[in-house]
Amino acid sequence: MCGYSAKTPGAFYCFEYVSKRKVFGLPLLHVVLGPAVDPATSKIRIAKGIVAIGGIAVGVLAIGGLALGVIAIGGVGLGLIVLGAASIGVAIAVGAAAVGFVAIGGAAFGYYAMGGTAWCVHALEAIGKMSGS
Repeated sequence: MCGYSAKTPGAFYCFEYVSKRKVFGLPLLHVVLGPAVDPATSKIRIAKGIVAIGGIAVGVLAIGGLALGVIAIGGVGLGLIVLGAASIGVAIAVGAAAVGFVAIGGAAFGYYAMGGTAWCVHALEAIGKMSGS
């Protein structure tokens, strides 16, 4: 938790929740809201859990500014299936800049890709468009 009182004007808002239930040694849910660096301890605050939500999130389902997980949703995402502004996905990546086996985005790099600019082996076509017509 942050060291400042929420009632102090201009103080950072900090919130952290860790569920008591654990799966494979990880909390089922870990939520960290507020600054990425705790102003009281100067330590980086990372949400780690099966479901992780925070500025920096690591989990099976990770949601955050920087998200690392099997399914990652965030500004910058890395994982198996990723949705984010900058996405790197092993299987599927969707975002402004997307890199993955299947990549969809403004700039898409992948084996299969679709986007404003797509670098790929096989281009995905828009829905409803027929080849050869």
